[in-house]
Amino acid sequence: MEAAWEPRAGFSPTEAQAAARKASASQVWRHPTFSWRDVPEPTPGRDEVVVRVRRCGVCGSDTHCYETDAEGYVLFSGPTRLPCVIGHEYTGEVVAVGADVQVLRVGDLVCAEGMIGCGVCEACRVGKPNQCPRLEMVGFSSPGAFAEYIVAKERFLWSLGPLAERLGSAAAALELAALVEPIGCAFNGMFVSAGGLLPGSWVAVFGCGPIGLGAVALARAAGAAGIVAFDVVQERTSLALAMGADLALDPRNCDPADVIRTLSSGWGADMLIEAAGAAHATMPAIERSFAPGGRMVYLGRTGLRAPVMLDVLVTQAAGIVGARGHVGGGCFPRILRLMERNRLAVAPMITTRFPFSDTLAALQKSTDRSDGKVMVTFDSE
Repeated sequence: MEAAWEPRAGFSPTEAQAAARKASASQVWRHPTFSWRDVPEPTPGRDEVVVRVRRCGVCGSDTHCYETDAEGYVLFSGPTRLPCVIGHEYTGEVVAVGADVQVLRVGDLVCAEGMIGCGVCEACRVGKPNQCPRLEMVGFSSPGAFAEYIVAKERFLWSLGPLAERLGSAAAALELAALVEPIGCAFNGMFVSAGGLLPGSWVAVFGCGPIGLGAVALARAAGAAGIVAFDVVQERTSLALAMGADLALDPRNCDPADVIRTLSSGWGADMLIEAAGAAHATMPAIERSFAPGGRMVYLGRTGLRAPVMLDVLVTQAAGIVGARGHVGGGCFPRILRLMERNRLAVAPMITTRFPFSDTLAALQKSTDRSDGKVMVTFDSE
């Protein structure tokens, strides 16, 4: 991915941002282009491994880099340094290791975290790596995985050995584990930032893209009494049902708050996940849906302001929690354990596959927002 560095009117990059050419993408990068390049094969540093990529999912963030607003600025708002190889939801096989690598060995199957905290700032050291002020993001400010090979520090990789053993197939493990990163975003919001939900809770999910679908599956695994999901795309409401929702409806054809109250016998939702990135449209229904002590987890991203009636939070002793990222808090190992024990039904999320040579077509396909997860596979390359 390449684009023109043209800071948006009203946005002034800091000296550090200008020197590094790294800032919020939607504020500085304009007129993106995507093309194939031959790049040198990576070699590992002392604490790094080289991974031969076998699967890489197309993230909504990739879609938001592919798309632009009316002025030509990319929609993605995270820290970005261009040009950059994109792609970050990857799995693969270790093909080389550095001298100080302690656990991983050549031939191991791995999945990878995509957010690289510095490890030494206060946010990282107190367990908030997603909020690292020097955060690097694979596929946006650090070379990504829509490539034959990628290099990563050992501490950001997780073994797929037990998962492959349970499934009896390396290929199946590589594909399923490529979903850990987007599911990790939902896990981080629901269980790390918001403190989790008790078995028997009522859950509502707004937005049935990959993160919302992951939230549905996690709520089911956590013992939710009932789950209702909302999306304007029929294909995605069908996927929500396949992944454990009790109801999945188009919010344009119903009053979501009434649906939630009816499902919960008047109680309301103990946890509401906003994964649609449309809080300006979803907040009115969410405000009327809080159970006493309920929590809304905001995972969607939008540049639009959303009015909130704060008195509702007082009346219901409710709260709104924001969450970014998928690292820390045990997200990756716990999701992998659920997969290893067959406690997380997420395979239906993958709805379309493209060979690596058709990655640009995969990006284009993601813009119609009818899929669960578009997956790029390297098997035939």
